[in-house]
Amino acid sequence: MKMKKQFAAITAAALGMSMLFAACGSSTGNTSSTSTAASSASAAESAASETASSENAVAATSGSSQKSTEDSSDLNSKSLDDITAAAKQEGDVESVGMPDNWADWASLWQNLKDNYGITHTDADMSSAEELQMFQTEGENATKDIGDVGMGFTKQVIDEDLTQGYKTSYWDSVPDWAKGEDGKWMIAYTGATTFLSNKTLLDKDSQTVPESWDDIKNGTYKVAIGDINGGNAQAAVIASNFALGGDLTNLDPAFEFWAQMTKDGRINTLDITQQNFETGEVEVGVVWSFTGVPYSKDITNYEMKATVPTDGSIQSGYASVINKYAPHPNAAALAREVMFSNEGQTYLANAGGIPTRTDVTIDGFDPDQYKNCILMDDTDAYSKACEEVVSRWQEEITPLLVQ
Repeated sequence: MKMKKQFAAITAAALGMSMLFAACGSSTGNTSSTSTAASSASAAESAASETASSENAVAATSGSSQKSTEDSSDLNSKSLDDITAAAKQEGDVESVGMPDNWADWASLWQNLKDNYGITHTDADMSSAEELQMFQTEGENATKDIGDVGMGFTKQVIDEDLTQGYKTSYWDSVPDWAKGEDGKWMIAYTGATTFLSNKTLLDKDSQTVPESWDDIKNGTYKVAIGDINGGNAQAAVIASNFALGGDLTNLDPAFEFWAQMTKDGRINTLDITQQNFETGEVEVGVVWSFTGVPYSKDITNYEMKATVPTDGSIQSGYASVINKYAPHPNAAALAREVMFSNEGQTYLANAGGIPTRTDVTIDGFDPDQYKNCILMDDTDAYSKACEEVVSRWQEEITPLLVQ
């Protein structure tokens, strides 16, 4: 990019000189050669000045871009002390898809503010939207870090959207939970969870569902969210395992969801806390790290978070540091805190399952998730998620709009 801009400036300068020579060789009517020469000299001076200004502007832009690249291109070569010092100097971190009430990110952001003086702003969006923003903004990036479903990690690498940072906890993170050089890292997983509005179900004389079989044989209207998001994709895959399928055979799930659609039992609203609070979502399929906080925070209804007994997958969300992050060191420090004992505790208390293998957290019982199926083959899971999206759009969406 820098060389192309410099070449354009040089070309512009050459074109200006060509115009100068043409002007010096011309004469018309009553214009004297002396007047022509003076006019040409003035034009040459103006062209030179404009060219110099253009080159200076390009140099300034290139220099800024180069400095950003230099600051962020090799976070793994820096010591934690250097990253911490640089992060404090940056003083801010901008995230996407990491709102306060998702996996208790609020505690992470508060930690950064209290201990390092780093402020934070989030723009909530789906995994697909996060990566689209990284790609669209490119070198003009406004965001530093995001959190995307495991199924999107292949896209992260294929499209070269992120930069690596391993953290000081690299060796205690399983191989399936980290990408090459830390270009993505999963700090937590969650389990497929039914979040049910017990108050509304009681009024309808329905019990809280505890399995996919309950959903299939009941009259519940179920929300799973936008199919382009990791939550909805995981919900479909979890139902598939419950109904006898696997990552290579999604037919059982699509037979189930097609029937749910025909019966008018799919709630197309998103699985946000607000939609649960207003009573517009009776039963939603969410992750444990959203179901547990929502069930605690929603006070106007009695909510219950239940891990289905016959089909719950365990999958995670990966932190991704934008390749062109404007605050790369602050983003790296945020990831460092995620994997610290404090960060893993925040996630566990919010219903997440800590990824580190060497951390013990008071009050956290991993046995409650012992029957969940761990999605530890990221390539196979990513491929299955892609198939879920394409088949949903082909087989389910047309039924929803009828």
